[in-house]
Amino acid sequence: MKVAVLGAGAIGAYVGAALHRAGADVHLIARGPHLAAMRQYGVQVRSPRGDFTAHPHATDDPAEVGPADYVFLGLKANSYAACGPLIEPLLHGSTAVVAAQNGIPWWYFHRHGGPHDGRRLESVDPDGAVSAVLAPERAVGCVVYAATELAQPGVVRHVEGTRFSIGEPDRSVSARCLALSEAMRAGGLKCPVEPDLRNDIWLKLLGNISFNPISALARATMRQMCRHGGTRQVIETMMTETLTVAAALGCESGVSIERRLAGA
Repeated sequence: MKVAVLGAGAIGAYVGAALHRAGADVHLIARGPHLAAMRQYGVQVRSPRGDFTAHPHATDDPAEVGPADYVFLGLKANSYAACGPLIEPLLHGSTAVVAAQNGIPWWYFHRHGGPHDGRRLESVDPDGAVSAVLAPERAVGCVVYAATELAQPGVVRHVEGTRFSIGEPDRSVSARCLALSEAMRAGGLKCPVEPDLRNDIWLKLLGNISFNPISALARATMRQMCRHGGTRQVIETMMTETLTVAAALGCESGVSIERRLAGA
């Protein structure tokens, strides 16, 4: 299995190191001091589950990598539309693009079924610019629950969690998802193939939509926000609206607001 990680930052380098440890042919695409450090010292993972170092190939030139079976996107979603020149050398006819992003992805309504099937969301795919670069047929969705950060160039600090849920837009349990799941698990990660990843997307959004902006405005931790009556009420209102929208699209997070707040 050949895997290219386009945007090998904290999450991308962590995934690449885990896959390389499991025996996959991994290529990390990065730049600057981080790239230089990975070339010289490998990816050094510092984790409460055990430290390890992996030495996958690292480059700033996708053409040096060539077509891969999987392209793991570690880029920010707002850069997808401009990533054509970077991703094109990495694609062959059946390359799967694993998009690890928060929020509603550009492929959300691809093979969705129902009245919104095939709908393009202008807010995440303006003028179809992202779909033109990343065909929805290639997409394998990925919801990241792991938390990592770059402690310094080439050094990834794994904070908590190892779960990377994946799934097909058409809800099938495909061979390409199963193969990727097996490789990720061999590298020490949790990688369930979800029958409908959209439920996971909304579960992750439940926290992102509410905790993120309120924490920035209040300069507060999740614990502080959940214990303060005022911020907790605002968060509950935001979460209620989020779940209402999800339900209107046929999704459910599977977690109540009370349970989500209790786990914060």
